[in-house]
Amino acid sequence: MDQKIVLGTRGSELALAQARLVERALQQQWPELNVETKIIATRGDQTKPIDSRAGWKGLFTAEIEKALLAGDIDLAVHSAKDLPSETSSALEIAAVLVRGPFEDVLLSKHAGKFASLPTKAIVATSSIRRKYQLHWKRPDLIVVDLRGNVPTRVKKLTDGDWDAVVLARAGIERLGLTSPTLFSETLPLEIFLPAGGQGIIAIQIRENDEEARTIVVAVNDSDTMACLRAERAFLHLLNVDCNAPVGVLARIDNGLLKMRAQFFGEGSSAPREGEVEGQSDRGELLAAQLLDQLRT
Repeated sequence: MDQKIVLGTRGSELALAQARLVERALQQQWPELNVETKIIATRGDQTKPIDSRAGWKGLFTAEIEKALLAGDIDLAVHSAKDLPSETSSALEIAAVLVRGPFEDVLLSKHAGKFASLPTKAIVATSSIRRKYQLHWKRPDLIVVDLRGNVPTRVKKLTDGDWDAVVLARAGIERLGLTSPTLFSETLPLEIFLPAGGQGIIAIQIRENDEEARTIVVAVNDSDTMACLRAERAFLHLLNVDCNAPVGVLARIDNGLLKMRAQFFGEGSSAPREGEVEGQSDRGELLAAQLLDQLRT
């Protein structure tokens, strides 16, 4: 395929690393394909603090989607968890790479695990979900906000007064981040259920662009796509996105899709939890069943 295609992505180190993974996957399938990467600044990348009154929907994706709709790029590469559960009908998630690690990781200045953090330890996170999960099992912790890309967050922990930070394992591993002065623990899923789409790289196209569709479906992982659709269906039914205190994870085991969710109500210290399983092509139905469990 003697053709050029333009990927749109954020400019963070992690976003560029993920765009390179997409580029390599595409060129393995289409060796003659010329792939160009275009960096697009998003509202979430600005240096000044985000005004929460403006909303978090599309914080890291809206400008990239606008460029896709305008034809400035041919494909948009996103961290799937950043995509709102409802997007423009003119756009489509046409492919996903094989899911990376979906767990959260605790990076700490203290040896031992999460339970061994000192009383009133200061733990930083940008996620509302993680804040609820932390306080659920360790109400004594002082949980603070943090901003910046993944390397910046690790540096803030190393240089500052915090005791620990919680980050996505996929981001740490995709960047190859290590620190000789920090201790790392993959946090248990029983407590720290991830955000919908966590660990998944999504490739978005214009819905009517059949040429782009032909190119990207060659790299699509069907199991990961089935899980992402189920998780997004659950978030859509609940009418929330990644900025809500909700964890949801779908996995396929022996042809069955198994999905678990937890939801923290306003002011609640413990989540409502549910789990369902069924055929992998019935993700939307399973999502509805799971939501019914959480509401009862």
